[in-house]
Amino acid sequence: MTTAATTGAKQANVLSVTALTRMIKQTLERSVGSVWVEGEISNVRRPASGHYYFTIKDANAQISAVLFRGNQRNLAFQLKDGLQVRAQGDVSVYERSGSYQVIVRRLEESGVGALQAKFEELKKRLNAEGLFAAERKQALPLLPQHVGVVTSPTGAAIRDILNVISRRFPNIHLVLAPAMVQGPGAAQQVASGIEQLNQQGGLDVLIVGRGGGSLEDLWCFNEEIVARAIAASRIPVISAVGHEIDFTISDFVADLRAPTPSAAAELVVGRKDEFTERLNVLQETLTTRLRESVLRARHRLSAAQQSYVFREPRNLVRQHMQRLDSVEIRMGHAMSGQLTQGRQRLQNAGTALQHAIVMRSERTRATLDRFSSQLRMLSPLAVLDRGYSMTTDAQGRVLQNVDDVEKGDRLTTRFGKGAVVSVVDEIDKEAGNGS
Repeated sequence: MTTAATTGAKQANVLSVTALTRMIKQTLERSVGSVWVEGEISNVRRPASGHYYFTIKDANAQISAVLFRGNQRNLAFQLKDGLQVRAQGDVSVYERSGSYQVIVRRLEESGVGALQAKFEELKKRLNAEGLFAAERKQALPLLPQHVGVVTSPTGAAIRDILNVISRRFPNIHLVLAPAMVQGPGAAQQVASGIEQLNQQGGLDVLIVGRGGGSLEDLWCFNEEIVARAIAASRIPVISAVGHEIDFTISDFVADLRAPTPSAAAELVVGRKDEFTERLNVLQETLTTRLRESVLRARHRLSAAQQSYVFREPRNLVRQHMQRLDSVEIRMGHAMSGQLTQGRQRLQNAGTALQHAIVMRSERTRATLDRFSSQLRMLSPLAVLDRGYSMTTDAQGRVLQNVDDVEKGDRLTTRFGKGAVVSVVDEIDKEAGNGS
């Protein structure tokens, strides 16, 4: 059935989407043409083609831009989020998405963007406080069993973490502290999640982060409140924010930075992988060494079994007995010869000694006789034999003077043979004068 509406549509010039988009594109290019635009760039991307895709924005609006590889010859700086730039190019429409964009021919840096300036200021201040110092960073545990995660419960980050851990070590216990990771209030929720997991306790490590995005999307991880919560954490913290090219203040404060949430999960379970692999290597090494030890012991046992000791033990004992007998006989001969020699030496020594004693005795006797003869010649008794006498008092003292005698003294007079005892009756002091 045909209606008036369908009849009108047939009569009108109906355009395809492609035709309409192309018309808009041509209109924009003719009416606007080449322009200069100034703003802050964000969401910079550079695929394998080498072209730069980014957004130029100000406080109220934004526009997509592309800098093709051929127009990068005069680019004097590296494009990164937060830069304030002046771009000269043509306004056009990207037909596939129906969005308008600036095809940049020339790009100049006009200053650092507000967010980037804030980032650099906070980074410098916290670094001066020592929050980035290596010595204050905590080491990750060797075998973490309980892992806390601070991120959005619906974002890509938690899905990536769960995927890695469930695939490799599903026995790890995960505790999620849900938090917004973008927009107003996100920084406060992330900091609160870190504090709550610390208060809960029983966790080995924390993963704090989110998936990729622009500088604005990741900004809550550049907030001071998050940085100080990470620094105050008693549990080691892994920062896993954005993609590998993204760096935030949280990355510098955390005990370890992971380029992505998936990489953070790999770091957690990877340590268990390393530990398991190390155990396997040690087990293989121990098994190999034990086998080598057993083989060496078997070789030694086999060699011992083939030795003469085990094959002919009785003959070996007999040989040793014969050696002992031979040694005993030689010792007997040696001892007998030594004994005979000793006896001969002793006999010779005895004869020589006896001769020496006789000679010494004769010399001593001759000397004694000579001294006796001399003594007899000097002895007063010898004088008495020649007719003299010797008188002594009662004390045995020889009297030489008459003055030594008194009447009544008892005297003894010795002759060559015998003695006479007398008592002094009279003393004549004139009798010996020879007058």
